[in-house]
Amino acid sequence: MARANMDLFDISGKVALITGGGSGLGQFMANALAQAGAIVYLVGRREDRLRETLGDNEGQIFALDLVKQGAADHLYKMVVATSHQPDIIVNAAGVNPRLHADKISESDWHYSIDLNLNVPFLVSQKFVPHMKKSGWGRIINIASLQSTRAFENGISYGAAKGGILQLTRAMAEAWSMFGITANSIAPGFFPTELTAPLFADQAEAKRLAACTAIGRNGVPEDIRGPLLFLASDASAYVTGQSIAVDGGFTAK
Repeated sequence: MARANMDLFDISGKVALITGGGSGLGQFMANALAQAGAIVYLVGRREDRLRETLGDNEGQIFALDLVKQGAADHLYKMVVATSHQPDIIVNAAGVNPRLHADKISESDWHYSIDLNLNVPFLVSQKFVPHMKKSGWGRIINIASLQSTRAFENGISYGAAKGGILQLTRAMAEAWSMFGITANSIAPGFFPTELTAPLFADQAEAKRLAACTAIGRNGVPEDIRGPLLFLASDASAYVTGQSIAVDGGFTAK
């Protein structure tokens, strides 16, 4: 019985496409999925970082800027050429300009909205027909504390991450009848390239840790369990939801 229960989390042989797979939480999630037996397809701008992440894991890398016009279609064609398509999509690519509403430029606004919100939809949409045909798929978006709270200098990032919650619900409504679940993970503060300026200030990092119910900031391993849950059969009846992995930050 115990073995049967663990089989619910088995993703051996599944193909997992991870955008932003060369850095930050995207890199850790790619490694976690590979260690769980998935074939990982890593997407990002920096080929060297993608190769470093892939290492000896089974998979492929696709170096491209997903914000460029037609990038999702280009990615789709490259993936199809490998004779595989993803069963699991993790939309982890993201950027936070950290600019005040008075200072953000039109180009910075559009880039942030495009990468954080538009790309997750456009990439997922390309591979949904394959998931429909197989009757199984997992889409995992990355939300944020800023999906529900306003943070200083976070207007474009917050707007996009707020949109991720509704995008996730809309994906579930559109595609879950075909065996495709769509959910999001909303991380708290984790040490990544994106949050490096915050963690460089020890006093600020300590203040953020005190805002959690647990009393510490996140470490990459904290994402592993929720990720594998949402990527596997264990979450077959969970869709359109967001799991806050924030140490209770939003509970206080």
